[in-house]
Amino acid sequence: MEYMNLDKLGAKVSRLGFGCMRFPLTEDGKIDEKRAESMLDTAYKAGVNYFDTAYFYHNRTSEEFVGRMLKKYPRDSFYLATKLPLSLINTFEEAKEIFEGQFKTMQVEYFDFYLLHNVYEKSLETYLDPKWGILDYFREQKRLGRIKHLGFSTHAQL
Repeated sequence: MEYMNLDKLGAKVSRLGFGCMRFPLTEDGKIDEKRAESMLDTAYKAGVNYFDTAYFYHNRTSEEFVGRMLKKYPRDSFYLATKLPLSLINTFEEAKEIFEGQFKTMQVEYFDFYLLHNVYEKSLETYLDPKWGILDYFREQKRLGRIKHLGFSTHAQL
């Protein structure tokens, strides 16, 4: 496996990451846990150390599954990323509630990468608006060590 040294972040991340948006499914549309676990294990054993999921993936079941499956590996041996679903949030309290729920669901002490999900032309103002306090809250979580690296994902038009 090839790795990238992200010197400014103090991270050595596999060039190939594992996105958890499209696990194989059972006939009833749920994650086929046996097959998906085998995929995660194969990737991990091949040296993949970056795993990316999100609140919405697999009808909100991906985070729980990924957290449960990765518990078998030392926490400092992989990087875990998940995302805040801004489209569900109408208040600061809802953002905080989702974030805290993600910790419980994924059973982790910290997120290596916590991303503001799908920042684009129409959502950027909400993230930046001081009345929401979203960035201030997540900067504080970073200061507390609950988020190692804060970033964003985007589907914006260029």
